[in-house]
Formats: sequence, C-alpha cells, structure tokens
Amino acid sequence: MFIEAQRREHPVSSLCRLLRVSRSGFYAWESRPESRRVREDRTLLIRIERMHRESREAYGAVKTWRALKARGIVCGRHRVARLRRQAGIEARRTRRFRVTTQSRHRYPIADNLLDRAFSVSRPNRVWVGDITFIPTQAGWLYLAILVDLFARKVVGWAMSRYIDRELVTDALAMALAQRRPTPGLIHHTDQGRQYATESYRQRLIAHGISPSMSRKGDCFDNACAESFISTLKNELVHHLQFHTRDEAQTAIFEYIEVFYNRQRLHQTLGYLSPAEFERRAAVS
Repeated sequence: MFIEAQRREHPVSSLCRLLRVSRSGFYAWESRPESRRVREDRTLLIRIERMHRESREAYGAVKTWRALKARGIVCGRHRVARLRRQAGIEARRTRRFRVTTQSRHRYPIADNLLDRAFSVSRPNRVWVGDITFIPTQAGWLYLAILVDLFARKVVGWAMSRYIDRELVTDALAMALAQRRPTPGLIHHTDQGRQYATESYRQRLIAHGISPSMSRKGDCFDNACAESFISTLKNELVHHLQFHTRDEAQTAIFEYIEVFYNRQRLHQTLGYLSPAEFERRAAVS
C-alpha cells in the first residue's frame, strides 16, 4: 500500500489527506490480520523465484506453471503470471545468432532427404547437426552438436578451438557410441564443408546412415538444430563472459547434459524434458 511505503518520509495524516482516505481506515487496515490468500501468494512467489533460478531464467509464465505442477504444486497459470509480473520476473531476452556454415567447397552435396519432416515417431530415425562458435577471452571455441529429432535430445557433441572435420567426427562418434543406431538413420545438416568431406560421408555410410543436407541458404531446412543453438546462446552464452575455453567447455557440458537433456521442459514434447519424453515412450 502506498501509505505504508511512504510513511517514513511523510506524515500519515498528510498521506491520508492526499489519497482521500481516513486515518482510522488506514490504521484499521494496518492492524487487520494478513489474509490466507496473501500468505499463499507469498509462499508461491518463493517457489516461482526458485524455479526461475533453476531454469536459468529461461521459462516464461506457462513453463513455470507447468514445472510447478509437475512438482505437485497446485496453482493457476494466471496466478503465476500475475505474481511474476508483480515481482518483475522475466525470461531472458533472445538475440539472433550468426551462421558459421562454410558452404563454399568442392565436395558433393547430399540430397535433402529430411525435407522439413521434423516430426519423428521413433528414436534414432533422424539426427540433425550444426556447428556454432562460443566467444571466450582466449579466442573462439567451436561446438558441433547432433540432436535426435524424436525427443529433441542432444545425442552427440564436441568442442574444439578448430572448426574442422575432427570436430564433427568427434560429435558423431559420441552419438554412435551412446545410441548405437540401426541402419536407416537419416543424418541431416547444412552444406558445411566439414559434413561434406569424403571421410565423413564414408563413416556415415559404414554405419548404415544416410546423409542429408539442407538447400543452400535455407535455414528452415535445418530449423531444429539451429533452434537448439539459439536456445543455448540465449540461455547461457549471451549472459556469461568466459575467460578461457576450458571455462566455456565446462559450462556448456553442464548445460547440455544436466539441464537441457534432463531438466528443461520442451513445449514440442508436451512440456517434458527430452530424457523424460524418451523414458515415457520406452515404457508405453
């Protein structure tokens, strides 16, 4: 209440006169016991603030509400939105990111087998890949990722100070070791030189994987991989200043393996994390 907030600076009588309320009415309000609703709002706000920190300030009102419900906290979506708004709690702002594709090369380009069919019914049917850069005070750190479209889970990743064939090969090696896909998997990327080399293509073929590439200059053909990169940048990279590449690697590892794959709610997955979505699909 305005009078309560300003009474240390101005007399209560003057404030009451300014707002055209009686002093007796103000003192009656002041002595009135706190309502149950106010107490519940205060408790709920504490939980909202905790969720805001745990989600790395990434969630808006709807995801916060969903996450609270998943923990058995009974509350309404509009109530959560109101309390967030009153407390000045906002999700981190998004920024655009730059493309690092090196598409000028002499290597052959694979056909676009995916053709924007981003909905996949089983794991290990389509992996999408991309490369991005992370700024540090010691220089660029490059990150290559592979995402399984079924649960939007990052199944392979690698980091290096060089953007070369070894970077994407290491990400692929991790994905193959963790997932052990059967033949028939589609591996979709942009037309980057690293993905088009003969040795990389031969490794895909040796594991029964079909290479697929986006049309030149069409970012929507690889939207899911680029979406993860954008999420990583907006929820982590843009808000930190890394002094060394090792510092950046540690933060990115923790983001991917602890937060993104296992905790972060994904709207496309019915507000489940990728790991939880895969777990439920496996037992259904």
